[in-house]
Amino acid sequence: MKTFRVAVLILIVATQWGVAMSAHASSEDGGPISVGRGETSIRVRGTFVFNPETGKSEPQPGTPPENEDPNQYMADTHCRADGPDTVDPGCLSLQCPATTASGQAGTPVIWKQAPKFITNPGWTNWIPVSGPTCLYAPQPQNVLPAIAARILNDFRQQPINPGTLQAQPFPHTLKGGPTNFYTTTTEQTFQITILGQAVHLTATPTNYTYTFGDSTTLGPTPAAGYSIPQTQWLTTNTRTSHNYTQTGNYQATLTTTFTGTYSVNNGPPLPINGTLDLTTPPKTIRVWTTEKALVADTCQQNPNSWGCPGTHR
Repeated sequence: MKTFRVAVLILIVATQWGVAMSAHASSEDGGPISVGRGETSIRVRGTFVFNPETGKSEPQPGTPPENEDPNQYMADTHCRADGPDTVDPGCLSLQCPATTASGQAGTPVIWKQAPKFITNPGWTNWIPVSGPTCLYAPQPQNVLPAIAARILNDFRQQPINPGTLQAQPFPHTLKGGPTNFYTTTTEQTFQITILGQAVHLTATPTNYTYTFGDSTTLGPTPAAGYSIPQTQWLTTNTRTSHNYTQTGNYQATLTTTFTGTYSVNNGPPLPINGTLDLTTPPKTIRVWTTEKALVADTCQQNPNSWGCPGTHR
């Protein structure tokens, strides 16, 4: 099966949802917007890639933010999947109860997209991209910009786990030898309600900054590090290893940068314009040194021999 990836826009500068009362509505610049036959349409600006096979969207790396979305969107409230007479049974049977005690029930829809250069897309131009899903609020055009304006603050209030900083060897390591650092943080999701709308948040770790406690740092780097076998601890340098040059106790930490996406009422995922930095609690790394000497007796034969416990040598 071929995978079709469609470039779409991220940052919400102007979002328009509205019920079409005629074949066309007007855009911000006065031009026509095709909204289908009595359905709801949505315009999103930003940059992301929507995968019709997985139903997921991801930011498009390296795409300039000034690019414009080449697509227009429609939420088909009549649950028509592939044509005017083809109804999706799952959409018809979808239940959309109110998300709050005083709220209204939602409407089952199927999201579709078509190239923006087509001023009046026909049924063959509209491609389903997600759904069936629930659409809430009688006037969502008044809700979505408000959600976009506060989504970064809500994202930063979530109990995102920064993970744990790990070190090998630990807690004792050797001066001049490699100490391997890595983290266990993972992608996390949250379901919240904003202005009566169901919002799905995803927090993804993207960059890491290691602070080793001896005035040196590593990062930001996309390398989360990884565990290595004990037999390699003092001999193998990884991308996130560090060599301490002096003995002592050092407080090591890790700061993880999270990016996020949000989806309103199961609509297409949109990126959050901002990041969140979380730092792990300090971990004490005790750096020792080694000395060599020739001895005549074992510690059992001579407990006071060099290097035996209690001799402080």
